[in-house]
Amino acid sequence: MPADLIRLGKGELKIKLTKKSEIAVENARELLNTIVKENKVAYGVTTGFGKFARVVIPREDLIELQLNLIRSHAAGVGQPLPPKHVRKLMALRINVLAKGHSGISLPVLQQIIQAFNANCLPWVPEKGTVGASGDLAPLAHLALGMLGEGKMWSPKSGWADAKSVLEAHGLKPVTLGAKEGIALINGTQLITSIGCEALERATSVARQADIVAALSLEVLKGTTAAFDSDVHRVRPHKGQGMVAQRLRSLLHSDLFPSGIAESHRFCDRVQDAYTLRCCPQVHGIVHDTIDFVRGIITTEMNSATDNPIIFAERGEIVSGGNFHGEYPAKVLDYLAIAVHELASMSERRIERLVNSAYSELPAFLVKDGGLNSGFMMAHCTAASLVSENKVLTHPSSVDSLSTSAGTEDHVSMGGFAARKALQVVEHVEQVIAIELLAACQGIEFLRPLKTTEPLEALHKLVRSYVKPWDKDRYFAPDIEVAHQLIKEGKVWEATEPYMKRYKNEQLKETRAQSPSTSSLASLRKRKRVKQPLAAQHKV
Repeated sequence: MPADLIRLGKGELKIKLTKKSEIAVENARELLNTIVKENKVAYGVTTGFGKFARVVIPREDLIELQLNLIRSHAAGVGQPLPPKHVRKLMALRINVLAKGHSGISLPVLQQIIQAFNANCLPWVPEKGTVGASGDLAPLAHLALGMLGEGKMWSPKSGWADAKSVLEAHGLKPVTLGAKEGIALINGTQLITSIGCEALERATSVARQADIVAALSLEVLKGTTAAFDSDVHRVRPHKGQGMVAQRLRSLLHSDLFPSGIAESHRFCDRVQDAYTLRCCPQVHGIVHDTIDFVRGIITTEMNSATDNPIIFAERGEIVSGGNFHGEYPAKVLDYLAIAVHELASMSERRIERLVNSAYSELPAFLVKDGGLNSGFMMAHCTAASLVSENKVLTHPSSVDSLSTSAGTEDHVSMGGFAARKALQVVEHVEQVIAIELLAACQGIEFLRPLKTTEPLEALHKLVRSYVKPWDKDRYFAPDIEVAHQLIKEGKVWEATEPYMKRYKNEQLKETRAQSPSTSSLASLRKRKRVKQPLAAQHKV
């Protein structure tokens, strides 16, 4: 599961093969050895690669073939992936090899597992994959380190020569046999490993964005009428209904009354701006998209993405296209597009909070405006991040460039799809963090009125880390603290118990009355009052 991969990336878990996996790996290797002994032609085993697939390699050169593959394909550029990404990359590659469809030998696989468990992590640059015949360049760098070549990192040694790092942990470099080079580099593990983090962080920020939006609505004295369950029953999208229910559980109700909501109960405002009123509809599709992406990424994580694929039970090796990265590439583009909308909505709510014409609060949420600028530049930061995301959400997977002399004539560009999806998610976290700070500051100007219990708990959480803005101060550290609260899921943790309590204890929905609300009973009452006049008119 994606959550398990995140834990592997953090170094919280170690890997051990099951007996079933060991048997599958040994059976596949036995078939491969038979094919080599019988001098049969099999792609990547006894032939060259890509454009050279028709070049049959002499038996005495098969090991050199695999070494040449790793060395030549380790051609990536850019900054090295951080340790957490390399751990996830290694873990996913081990998972592929353990399925028994790659032809790796059990001793080589065990050596890779030992390196993972010892935190010996090869140097893998972030750029260089087109995501077609797998993430060839980054996975080749991963394999190169296991050969004792290139650079490697461990907590014990830092960056050093790969062979030295392995030896410092009592490990030996891998010695490759037939097909073992291509078995190590064919697959979508870079796309999927980075994409998995983007997915998990998107899941976390999306549900917290709902909570922060509720706090902003409360400060802006919005109505809960638009979250009426009947409204969402007649347009029954799963995410939409879930967000509406979440908002109802956080805002004014019989269980959790709000003094702020009571203070404007009889105002003449008919409806709120879309960024408040349409949260269920806009945030809802984000949640539904995340659910869809989760299904694809989870399947991809647990798939055999090698080529050729060995079917020991059939006694065959089959060349296919499971290495193509279109599935994870496409859904990570979807993810970036969807989660961006959370920041797009949030930035507009920040504008409403800081703009006194909308909020009826002090301009930029600070006393002595002019002398103090308050949240003026924080809003600009949010706007800049949203604007960047508009460029980053352009889909990578709509592009393709033919490579390998036309053999790989369609590619996914999934590596960039994954990297920019993660960047988009981080920007969204930062924008939501700014909105959280602004909404909490707005609450200060509504005191002594209180909001609901769950939103007061959220306000208390933020104030335990960030004090109110009485006058201007260095702003960036406050944004970083709020960003960490979002990343660590603290906003969710502070409010989730109240939402569960609402679900269990609020037996009847609290429906807000607004100037546009009419009931059949009131209409009948008015008709009865007018009836004598109507009868008199007929006479």
